[in-house]
Amino acid sequence: MERTDIDWLNHGGIRDASLAGDFGTVIRQARRLAGVTQVFLAEQTGLSQSAISRLESAGGGDYSMKTLASLAECLGVPLGLVGLADRTKGIPVQRRELLAAGLAAALTPALADPPGPTRPEPGQAGALRLVTASYRRLDATTPSSELAETVQGHLRLVQTLARSADTGIRPELASVGSEAASFTAWLAWDMADHGSARRWYGSAVKAARSSGDTLLTAYQIGSLASFEAEAGTPSEALRLVTSARHQAGDAPPAVAVAWLSSIEAVAHAAQGDTKAYERALRATERAATRCGTGPAPWPWIFAFDERKVAACRVACAGKLGPGRRPQLTETDITTALSSAHDKQRALLHLDVAGRQLSARNVEEAFTIASHALTEGLRLRSGRIVEKARHLRRRLTQPISATSVAEFDHLLHSAYL
Repeated sequence: MERTDIDWLNHGGIRDASLAGDFGTVIRQARRLAGVTQVFLAEQTGLSQSAISRLESAGGGDYSMKTLASLAECLGVPLGLVGLADRTKGIPVQRRELLAAGLAAALTPALADPPGPTRPEPGQAGALRLVTASYRRLDATTPSSELAETVQGHLRLVQTLARSADTGIRPELASVGSEAASFTAWLAWDMADHGSARRWYGSAVKAARSSGDTLLTAYQIGSLASFEAEAGTPSEALRLVTSARHQAGDAPPAVAVAWLSSIEAVAHAAQGDTKAYERALRATERAATRCGTGPAPWPWIFAFDERKVAACRVACAGKLGPGRRPQLTETDITTALSSAHDKQRALLHLDVAGRQLSARNVEEAFTIASHALTEGLRLRSGRIVEKARHLRRRLTQPISATSVAEFDHLLHSAYL
C-alpha cells in the first residue's frame, strides 16, 4: 500500500533517481527512509538479501518488474517511481523521455538557486546556459553514458545558433558553447574515453577564445590541465596551468588562484616532487582563505572551500610514492569525503584506499576500494573503474584477504 506520510515526488534524491531510470537507487533510498535493512526487506518480500543488494546497485540497468513491484509495494513507494505506473502518473519510462523530464525537474529549482555557472543575462544565451547548468545537476547521480548523447545534442544546438547569430551576440553564445563543450568533455572523461575528452576540452578552449573572455579561457585551459594531471601526463598539466595563469591576468579572483594551485599540487604529486607539491598546496591553502563563503564567481561552478582543500590533500596523498606521502588527519579525510557529488566521493575513497595500501593495510584498503567500486558500477563510471583497476595492479603479491577477493569479484563484473 502506498505511504502517504512521505512526499515521494518532492524527495530530491528519489525523484532524480526515478527520472534517470535508476530504480535501484529509488528502492535503496526508500528503504533507508523507512529505516529497514536489506535483510528485513528480504524477509518481508520472500526475496534473497543478495537479490536486493544487486538491484540496489544496478544503476540504470535492466530490472525485474516483478521484483520492483514487490519491493515498492512493501515500502509503500508509488509504482510510478519505479517505472511501473502508466504515463498519467508523470513518470515516463523511455530513456530519452526520462532525461527530458529530468531536465524539466532540474530547471525549476535552478531558476531559484542555480547550481552551476550563473550569469544574469536574459534571452537566448541565458536560457541555454541554464540548460547546461541543469544537466550538471543531474551529473552527480546519473551515469554519464545516459547524459552524453543528450548533452552533445544540446552542444550542437548551441553551436548552430552561434554560427547563425548576429555578430553582436555571437561572443556570448560562444561562451555558452564553451561551457557545454567542457561539460561534454567531463562526461567523456567519466566514461574513460580520454581521446574524446581531450577533443571536447580543446573545443571548449577554442570557443572560450572566440568569446573574448579571458577568464573563461583560463578556466577551460585549467579544466584541461586538471584532466591531464589525472590522466597520467602531469608535465602537460603543469604547462597548461602556466598558460591558464597567463590568461587569468595580473589580478585573478581568489578562486582561480586556489583552483589552479590545487591542480598544480596534484600534478607535482603525480611526478613525485614533494617540495613542489608542498609549495603548491600552501598556495592553495592561502588562496582558499580569501575565497569567502558565498557562491563561486562565474565561470567556476563550485566554491573553493576547506572541503576542496581537503580533497586536494587526499588526492595528492594517493599519488605521492612510498616514503613521500604527507600525513593526513581524520579531519582531512572526513572533510574531503563530505562531498555531495557521488562520483567525486567515490574517486576520493579510492585515493584513501591507495594510501592504506601503501601503509600495507591491505584488508582496510580493499574494503574501502570495494565500496568505491560498487558506487562506480552503480553509476557506470569508467573513470572510477579504471582507477580501481590501477589500485589493484599495485598489489603484486598474492595475498589471502577476504576484502581482496570481494574486490576482485566486483572488478571482474565491470563491463561498462
